[in-house]
Amino acid sequence: MAFCIACGGQVPAGANACPACGRAVAGASAAASSAPATVGGLTDNMAGALAYVTIIPAIVFLVMEPYNRNRFIRFHSFQCIIAAVAWTALWIALGIVVHIPFFGWLTFLVWPLVSLAGFVVWLILVLKAYQGQKFKLPVIGDIAEKQANA
Repeated sequence: MAFCIACGGQVPAGANACPACGRAVAGASAAASSAPATVGGLTDNMAGALAYVTIIPAIVFLVMEPYNRNRFIRFHSFQCIIAAVAWTALWIALGIVVHIPFFGWLTFLVWPLVSLAGFVVWLILVLKAYQGQKFKLPVIGDIAEKQANA
């Protein structure tokens, strides 16, 4: 995906001018802008995907200087942290429900399905971030977007 050097708007492949500001795209700058954006040695999509590998890289990306200025990386880092907090709260709630006499056996049926669903959602988040897309979870994504100022 190419971006305009002047305004930062998206420039379609093969375009001679930016559709947002109308500035002409030179041959040398078009080749440079079509390369993936690199922040601190990592491309944006790789840093976004790495943010979902535990919460440690997400926290590091929010603290380290070249990464914390990028909205894409900040969004995925915040979404990872908020999703991890929600996931932990869900596991605590399921752990409490296990001790309720009637619902305890039902939890053992639901627990593997919740685990599988969580893994699938995590895998989708990693793949979408690697593809350079900003995939938002229903409630968590809106909160992460506000935190990232995206």
